[in-house]
Amino acid sequence: MVSERKMFFGKALSSFLLVLCTMPLGHALMILMEHYLPAGMLHYAAFAMGALGAAMVVVGVFASGDTRQTLWGFLGGLLFWTGWVEFLFMYFADRFGTQAELDPLTGEVVTRPEYLILPASFGFWMMVMLMYIFSTRNGCNFINWCQRLLFKGRKNEIAARPMTRHTSIVTFMELMIILWASYLLLMFCYDDVFLGENHPVTLLVGLGCMIGSFFVFAKQLHIPVWGANTRMAIPAVILFWTPVEILGRMNYVYCVRSSIRSKYISRVCMGCMTDWSSVVLLPCRKVHSSSSVENRNLKPFR
Repeated sequence: MVSERKMFFGKALSSFLLVLCTMPLGHALMILMEHYLPAGMLHYAAFAMGALGAAMVVVGVFASGDTRQTLWGFLGGLLFWTGWVEFLFMYFADRFGTQAELDPLTGEVVTRPEYLILPASFGFWMMVMLMYIFSTRNGCNFINWCQRLLFKGRKNEIAARPMTRHTSIVTFMELMIILWASYLLLMFCYDDVFLGENHPVTLLVGLGCMIGSFFVFAKQLHIPVWGANTRMAIPAVILFWTPVEILGRMNYVYCVRSSIRSKYISRVCMGCMTDWSSVVLLPCRKVHSSSSVENRNLKPFR
C-alpha cells in the first residue's frame, strides 16, 4: 500500500532506525560467542542459533497481523544468517585451513577466511534469482525491472502468478537475498583480480548504493503501514551501509573499535552503536592490532 501524496516521515524514519539498530545485534552475539564459549561448543551454539532463526520464521507464518509476521521474519532471518551462513562459512574455512588475506606491510588481517570463500556461492545466488525472475510475480522493484527488461510485452505470460504469500517468508527471503547480494558485491569489488578496494569503480558502486538508499527511503515515506514500511527499510539500510563499508576498506573509516576485550560487553549493551555509531564520529585511521578479532575488516553490519 503506497500513498502518492501523504508522507509518513516519522513512520519511515522509525522503521529505518529499527532495522539499522537491529542489524548489528547478530554480530554482537557472534562476538560474545567467539570469546566466551569453549571452542568445542561454539559451532554447536551457532548451529542452534540458526535453527532458532528458522523456527522464528516458521512461527511468523502462523502469526496474526502483517507487522508481527514482518518482525518474526526479520529477526528470525538475522539469526538464521548469523548461525547458518556466517558461522558455517567460518567453520569450514577454519576446518580446511583457508588462510586470511593479510596486509603485506603491516600483517594485519584484511579479509577473514570465511569471506574469501563466500564469492563461490555466486552461482547459488543466481539460481535463486532465476527462479524469482522467471517464475514469480511479486512486488520487488528490482525483479519487476528485470522482468520488463527481459520479457518486454510477455511479462504477464512468463511470470503469470505469484507464489503463496506469507509475509514472514517474504521478509526472510528479502533479507537473505539482499544481504547475500551485498556480501557478493563487496567481495568482488575488493578482489584485486576483478577491481580492488581502491579502484574508481568500487567507489562508484558505493556512491550508487548511497544514492539508491535515498530513492528507496523516498518511496518508504509514502507507505502508511508499519509492516510494509519495515520491509522497505531493509534494502534502504543495506544500501545506506554499503558505502560505509567501502570507505572503511579505503582507510577513511569512522573508527569506533576498542582494543580492550572487556569492552565487548558494553558494545553489546550499546546495541547498534557497536557498528553504526561511526557515522557521526570524526574520521580516523584504522587501529592496528595483533589480535585476530580486533583485526576484523569491516563487513556488512559487522
